[in-house]
Amino acid sequence: MSARKRALSEYNTIGIGLPDSGVEFPRSEGSAELEDGSFEKENGVTQSPDRTIQDAITAAKVGVEETPTTPVCDRCHHLLYHHTGTPIIHPTVQSIEDIIADSPYKYNHVYHILDAADFPLSLIPQLHHHLSLMPQRGQNRRSKASKFYHGRKSEISFIITRSDLLAPSKEQVDSMMPYLVQVLRDALGSFGKDIRLGNVRCVSSERGWWTKKLKEEIWDRGGGGWMVGKVNVGKSSLLETVFPKGRNTDIDFRALRKEAIGSDRDVTNHPILNMQGDHSSSSSDEQGLALRDDVEDFQDESLLPPAPKEVAYPVMPIVSALPGTTASPIRLPFGRGRGELVDLPGLDRGGLERFVSDKHKIDLVMRERVKAEQHVVRPGQSILIGGLIRITPLATDTVLLACPFVPFKSHVTNTEKAIAVHTQTSESGLSNITSVGAGEKMASAGVFQLKWDVTKQRAGPLTASTAVGLKPQILPFAVLSADILIEGCGWVELAVQVRKKALQNPGDAFGTAGESLDFPSVEVFSPQGKHIGIRRPMNAWVIGGHHAAKARPGHARPRRSMKGVKKNLKKLARAALVDV
Repeated sequence: MSARKRALSEYNTIGIGLPDSGVEFPRSEGSAELEDGSFEKENGVTQSPDRTIQDAITAAKVGVEETPTTPVCDRCHHLLYHHTGTPIIHPTVQSIEDIIADSPYKYNHVYHILDAADFPLSLIPQLHHHLSLMPQRGQNRRSKASKFYHGRKSEISFIITRSDLLAPSKEQVDSMMPYLVQVLRDALGSFGKDIRLGNVRCVSSERGWWTKKLKEEIWDRGGGGWMVGKVNVGKSSLLETVFPKGRNTDIDFRALRKEAIGSDRDVTNHPILNMQGDHSSSSSDEQGLALRDDVEDFQDESLLPPAPKEVAYPVMPIVSALPGTTASPIRLPFGRGRGELVDLPGLDRGGLERFVSDKHKIDLVMRERVKAEQHVVRPGQSILIGGLIRITPLATDTVLLACPFVPFKSHVTNTEKAIAVHTQTSESGLSNITSVGAGEKMASAGVFQLKWDVTKQRAGPLTASTAVGLKPQILPFAVLSADILIEGCGWVELAVQVRKKALQNPGDAFGTAGESLDFPSVEVFSPQGKHIGIRRPMNAWVIGGHHAAKARPGHARPRRSMKGVKKNLKKLARAALVDV
């Protein structure tokens, strides 16, 4: 780019105007324009237009202070460039409650950040009760939408981050919202049965899905916004995406208008010069309404750090895949007192990385959507998930299909060999990411039933509308499935086909035959018997796998070719005449 183009670009950026737009540029007194577009001063020195533009830019930038570079400590340097570091001591829910209680705003909104990789395993149970938030609105039509509690209005929203891990396209993830809401309702237990869950959102900071809408809601809502969640759920990356940057301005529009038309004229009711509004007066009024009445009483003893100076483009928190990156609350004000977003330290997620070797800890985080491979687990076999998790079917007469959506390798082998590799009692060439000595801490996480019917999605052409189109109720078999969740890593989709007669118990002497179902089960082994969950199946292998065949325009069989038919008819007629 030439010097003139670069100057023109910078000139337009600061909003002064373009040379070809009819705007007069500042000239020195006594200068005259020459034929080539340059200017000649009285002393005979020729000045080019590029130099004039640069002088105008320099004059426009007078008084603008450059933002100094933020110093980076050794810990942040290692997190950014070496992906190493020691995690902080994770706070408790009580600590988060005490921090939010020191909020200087009357209106507070808690964004409960959930990770799509192991949704809903990253849900903090009973967060409403711990943070003394406003109860969720019930399904009764007379229930109030919002109310004040203890002099403040505190609401909550569930934000599912990294939603691009669930499906390839935005439309597919959008169609999964009823499923995600139902899974969240199941995770909330009895509390989630009678409440409305219209405050559930899916976002993707990586691909920009639904982030613009969330950013506008944060700006319109104002007040205190609190990012609450467990470690490595994407709080810092979401904050960087949805923070309303560039809206904090220190330009005094009223002073500029008075200078443009003269200080003696009143510009209060001018129909044209007041189109942009006066941001200073409105923001101060909003700030007075948003702040608490007793804000000065607890500033000295507050658990919150001091609020930084508000700038248009603040330095964002460091985003790292290692847990415990955010060491203390990070306050980012916006809108000249309109509100602020606070990135809180993450709560403990279980510590699965303690049983993984140092060079593989970075592999625990799913960075992009996994195209899973479907494994066939026959009787007498088990599947090893990176040597960290072992899944063993309990049935001896069924074949299990396993689709691991995890960022590390999986392997199907004999159960005896899988036990030896999992407990580190024998060496093998299988992929193993566990640390030395982790095999002694492997224990059973429980027995999980595959009790959700997915026959319609998994039966193939038998139930497909473009093929046979049979109803699942008339089929003699059923396909049962479940998703086994691995905390912070991903999930394993399991499916098995069984006969419907085999699902019913034979009964006992009291005549209870057929009242309960004998679902196929699997046993999962993990470090200390933890970090494992279960949910209803998402059918992610069907969504991101093979595409269904397109329906034909007509169901009738195509017309048979008539080539050579008349010739064969003549041959048959001649043969009949010869026989006569």
